[in-house]
Amino acid sequence: MHGKVRKQSPIFVRIRFSNHKPSTPLKKSIFLLLFISTTAFSQTREDSIMIRKIYNEVLTNGQAYEWLRYLCKQVGPRLSGSVGAQKAVTYTKELMQKQAFDRVFLQDVKVPHWVRGAKEEAYIKVGKQKIKVPIAALGGSVATAPKGVEAEVIEVKSFQQLRDLGKDKVKGKIVFFNRPMDPTKLNTFEAYGGAVEQRANGATEAGNLGAVGAIVRSVTTLQDDVPHSGSMRYATGVPLIPTAAISTNAANLLSEKLKENPSLTFYFRQNCETLPDADSHNVVGELKGREKPEEIIVVGGHLDSWDLAEGAHDDGAGCVQSIEVLRLLKAIGYTPKRTIRAVMFMNEENGLRGGVKYADLAKQNNEKHIAAVESDNGGFTPRGFGIVGKAEQKAKIAEWKSLLAPYGLQEIGPGGGGADIGPLAQSGTVLLGYKPDTQRYFDYHHAANDNFENVNKRELDLGTASMAAIIYLLDKYGI
Repeated sequence: MHGKVRKQSPIFVRIRFSNHKPSTPLKKSIFLLLFISTTAFSQTREDSIMIRKIYNEVLTNGQAYEWLRYLCKQVGPRLSGSVGAQKAVTYTKELMQKQAFDRVFLQDVKVPHWVRGAKEEAYIKVGKQKIKVPIAALGGSVATAPKGVEAEVIEVKSFQQLRDLGKDKVKGKIVFFNRPMDPTKLNTFEAYGGAVEQRANGATEAGNLGAVGAIVRSVTTLQDDVPHSGSMRYATGVPLIPTAAISTNAANLLSEKLKENPSLTFYFRQNCETLPDADSHNVVGELKGREKPEEIIVVGGHLDSWDLAEGAHDDGAGCVQSIEVLRLLKAIGYTPKRTIRAVMFMNEENGLRGGVKYADLAKQNNEKHIAAVESDNGGFTPRGFGIVGKAEQKAKIAEWKSLLAPYGLQEIGPGGGGADIGPLAQSGTVLLGYKPDTQRYFDYHHAANDNFENVNKRELDLGTASMAAIIYLLDKYGI
């Protein structure tokens, strides 16, 4: 073929041939190419308009921030098994009913019931001097004796270092795990992963060697006086020793004092206990699909929070964002092809019972979940989504990047989905974890300062719109 092709517009192409006429098969190929290009452009334009509507609606009429205010200020802390957790179930159920979703229902879940008891206390004792330090029992820990526990301190930064010391040097001591989050990691979740084993398994490692207690440097990048709690677990057959977190400033101080006086002692007292499992619920609201109602897309967060604070970023933000996604789709007049569910999972923090129960019920009911999106990284500025699925599924979602990039969603690719939706992966569900900016998350994670005042409305709304946009695309094109 001799000829020139000149672009006239994104849709129309003018082709000028020489004296040779194109063959009929060639004509068909040309017109097929034009049809495909025109259709693709039309779909992309339609999607851009719809996504813009989503953002316009949330940035002018967003409801999530005020819902979060109520959840934090009127309901408050929501540790599994607590009165606060039950109030949160009631609140979110009634909230979704008021939004007139097609169906709102509860799923029964048995959850752990650990209580902190009277406020903890701790001090460093050097001679007759007592220096008080901020401390918080770790979730799942046993209590100390009523009068507390006091002993000399062994400072370590790894389990191997502790094991190398051996039982003779550890027995009767309090083990102090003092490995900080790596400040050179730009992804703070990666830094968290490098330090959190001390909190989760430190008591087991110390108890194995005869320690009488374990204290852990708070898992945060912030240098402050706020201790960060979180869950821990005991291995089977290991002595159950009390364990707690001290603030980063307190950890630095203790480390300095140990260098000056290795024979100093540390005292702490805590009154926590584990009660029998309690009745609780996942809370589910849905919009019924008009074409493929049997195919389900989930968007969710976990309703429980640690008992020290209001659970604003972890994970009140994810819960109200998920409810807001459904409200947004209704508000802009979008009727989904597939059934879209907002799920408030119960017991992510100290058991994951809600996520497991949801997946079990989905399997029992022969439900087909094609995709699930979770928001559990805080209500900060959107950055993208991590994807768990087959290579071709990841590639398909990555094709939508051009639609999402104008809204700051640049990081779309392989990554973590989320703890609560994780059990759905066994049935082939594609998992997407919402990724906001990570730099401030661990300032508040599991700490008493995770309150409503530390959430920015615009950042929360932008995150909601990001989730609604990816849900829209998953619903329209499938996966």
